[in-house]
Amino acid sequence: MSDQDSSRTPYIPNDQPHPWRRFVAVGDSFTEGIGDPDPAVPGSHRGWADRVAEVLAQDVDDFAYANLAVRGKLIAQIASGQIEPAIALSPDLVSICAGGNDVIRPGTDPDEIAAQLEDAVARLSSTGAAVVLFTGIDTGFTPVFRPFRGKVAIYNENVRAIADRHDCIIADQWALKSIQDMRFFDDDRLHLNALGHHEVARMVLRALNVPNDLQAMQPEPLPTRTWREARAEDIGWAREHLMPWVLRRLRHQSSGDHIAAKRPDATPIQRADG
Repeated sequence: MSDQDSSRTPYIPNDQPHPWRRFVAVGDSFTEGIGDPDPAVPGSHRGWADRVAEVLAQDVDDFAYANLAVRGKLIAQIASGQIEPAIALSPDLVSICAGGNDVIRPGTDPDEIAAQLEDAVARLSSTGAAVVLFTGIDTGFTPVFRPFRGKVAIYNENVRAIADRHDCIIADQWALKSIQDMRFFDDDRLHLNALGHHEVARMVLRALNVPNDLQAMQPEPLPTRTWREARAEDIGWAREHLMPWVLRRLRHQSSGDHIAAKRPDATPIQRADG
């Protein structure tokens, strides 16, 4: 699959350095980078946003990057806790991916979630910064989240309309077919792994029209498993990952409780390999 086929955003070669000097990312676990452990910082995570920032920093001597995203956050928490701090950092490029945790909760309305997103986007775009918005991934390939596919699709249409009204850049995960494969996901089957975050970074850079040398990465073939082995793996996953997630919902807890943003200040970032 070519780069052009993997996203609806057309790629037009750009020979000029990009215009951005200060990138701030806001959101939840997806933007924090959960599933992509950072070998240079034990206990921390890298993720697509770090990878994008590393590329953007290559051509700009005074480039700075902040990441305010925290795992488990709902759209209201992101809007109330991250937008004003992001604005205070005076970015000229902001990414916001929010609402995913709300959409997969039973009984939620994707239109109401989108209304909260638009309020946050309006505040960010009023600063003059370029704003990157994300559509949600097509969950049709995964049995656990397939029931939410319709809600994600409705939310995505809202996201596209918001982007049109506020002149935002769309990073189209729904069209990124390469990551619709469990080999691009962490063991929890919810968060992308290093391969998945790498592919999202490539997609975001295409949306930004920023030249880069990131190459497509191919996962290892899936091992052959018997039905009994697959069943045992499913049971283990449910015990280790699904049940704790359900219990947190019942207790009104979040995986992000007592977690601080990993990069609260806009500071230089150096490119890492891989």
